[in-house]
Amino acid sequence: MADSPYPELKKSHVPERVGRPWTDYKPPPSAPVWAVISGFGSFHVLAAALELGVFDALADRGATPGIPPTVTAEELAEELEASSPHLEALLDSLAVLGLLERVGGRYGLNDTAARYLTTDGAASMASLVPVAPGPLGNWSRLADTIRAGQPAEPIDDDPADFYRPLVEGTFTTMLRAATRADFQVRYSALESPRVLDLGAGGAPWAIAVLKACPGATAVINDLDGVIDVAQRTTAEYGVADRCEFRPGDFHTIEIESEGYDIVVLGHVCRTEGPSGAQQLIARAVDALRPEGRLLLADYFVAPEPQWSPHSVLMGMTMMASTINGFGITAAQVAEWLAETGFEAIRLIEPIGHQYAYVATKSRRPPGGSL
Repeated sequence: MADSPYPELKKSHVPERVGRPWTDYKPPPSAPVWAVISGFGSFHVLAAALELGVFDALADRGATPGIPPTVTAEELAEELEASSPHLEALLDSLAVLGLLERVGGRYGLNDTAARYLTTDGAASMASLVPVAPGPLGNWSRLADTIRAGQPAEPIDDDPADFYRPLVEGTFTTMLRAATRADFQVRYSALESPRVLDLGAGGAPWAIAVLKACPGATAVINDLDGVIDVAQRTTAEYGVADRCEFRPGDFHTIEIESEGYDIVVLGHVCRTEGPSGAQQLIARAVDALRPEGRLLLADYFVAPEPQWSPHSVLMGMTMMASTINGFGITAAQVAEWLAETGFEAIRLIEPIGHQYAYVATKSRRPPGGSL
């Protein structure tokens, strides 16, 4: 006779037999553990599909969200020069993960795949997915990283190759956040602000300010190998003629003192760790004119980490991939801003799950008086 999955509920254990009060105890489910285990495979399923060109091939065959799927695994396998049964297993896995539509053995794109996983999608993450976790070998050696206090293959050795697809894959979301932030920050009310965007990536924040303020100008910084992304995006949005591009390390490039009305630190502080983040904030306060404003966007860890799982895991990715990177908390940032001489500090959420601190440089030096 097969053993019961819950031995504590066997007949021999009922209260009448053991002489204790009845309880309805059941062991906790193992689903959270299995979710973590399957997460490794889920990532590689998606990465393989992108490498094979599954989503683009479906798009080329006219697969459209909302239209009943028409493409079979055999047809797709012939086009992609793949094994039909193996490809079918991959397609079924994608359907289970909610990344493809499957009806009656035929496959098509759903809204998620069309928007994020095709090369020409409105917010394509196709180039982002394979590199977003950082070097995969660092994850398999995470215990060693924790023992040593440094990853075996930090992306700091070749940062442009890591950050370029990241900034391209996240540009659309960041631009939407930066544009919506104007409702709370009101940079559109400024006549001709000068903007400094450090570690700008595709420069979504600078573009948002320049679009809102026809008289605005910007100095845009990022590493060689990344800054050309900003050159392209600013040209696409018609603001490149009001931009100066200043490549280099944001810790060491020349920055004019009290020369800017707005300084942007967009999703760069968690790459630098607490010490590096404070150095960037210090550079920002020096660069700002009195009553100028800092916009500091990031994934901030909540007071209880389980309240902000995405932020915690983004911080873990930085820790696993960089020499200095760690998650940063909202409380830490607020304290650093106050200590550095900022006031009117507030945290805004221009779109869901995208947060930014807005802080104004005081007319008084920290701890001083007018």
